[in-house]
Amino acid sequence: MINNPNLTRLRRSMMFLNAQKPGLIKDPFIYKPDSIMLDLEDAVAENQKDAARYSLYHALKEINYHGVERVVRINGLETAHWKEDIRVCVAGRCDSIRISKCESAADVIAVEEEMKKAEAEFGVEHGEILIMAALESTKGVLNALEICQASPLLFGIALSGGDYTKDLQTVISGTGVEFAWARGQMINAARCAGKQCFDTVFTNLDDMEGFRKETEMIKMMGFDGKSIVNPRQIAVCHEVFTPTQKQIIQAEKIVKEVDEKKAMGIGVFTVDGKMIDIAFYPGAKRTIELAKAAGVYEGDL
Repeated sequence: MINNPNLTRLRRSMMFLNAQKPGLIKDPFIYKPDSIMLDLEDAVAENQKDAARYSLYHALKEINYHGVERVVRINGLETAHWKEDIRVCVAGRCDSIRISKCESAADVIAVEEEMKKAEAEFGVEHGEILIMAALESTKGVLNALEICQASPLLFGIALSGGDYTKDLQTVISGTGVEFAWARGQMINAARCAGKQCFDTVFTNLDDMEGFRKETEMIKMMGFDGKSIVNPRQIAVCHEVFTPTQKQIIQAEKIVKEVDEKKAMGIGVFTVDGKMIDIAFYPGAKRTIELAKAAGVYEGDL
């Protein structure tokens, strides 16, 4: 049993940053993303991996990120770098490790076993550092449920659209049609296993309207948040994934009515003219919890 409150923390936005560049990683907290993704993988050239790990370690040890979650994307398990990446992550005490190109439960288990070795080496308690998995291939997406169930340390999965579309032998169209099945598969797997689920990046920074529409769509699908590549995208993510005052008020009414009517033995009733029963209760409670985590709830529930 892992007793880590970060398992279910608010992750509306997860901003990618090159771990090798001090200018990028010294103060991203000023933009107030929920999480930052310090990248040791694609953003770092092959001959600069050691330099990136050095930069990452000192950033983790010396910079106060003011509560912003520090996730590190390690190199893929097919490379020679991932084990040393994990040692540096654990030594620096990052918050979470993101597995690149995860395709099976065995990948998650391998990363956790390597983490245990590093935790013993550096005196870090097991469970302090969490795991997330990036699904970047058709195999990974097909195995989404087993990946979600592989470890209690794993808090969620994320779609990586660029590599996934290459595996599908298609391209990113802007319509979302090429991701439709993967998104549905992943959110169902994540919810089945009680994990979080995150969408791929939207790279066209000149199309903020398109970014908003895509973010609203994946929110409607059930996703918890979105990977992003620029601070300009944070405000939209947070607006979309934060309950509105109207939604909060409605959720309060439902929770209070269910609590009251349940004590009276009443199972079905109306709230603002709409039929409500106990099935609405978990969603209403989740809305209130999200509002609390986002700092926009002032009620007493």
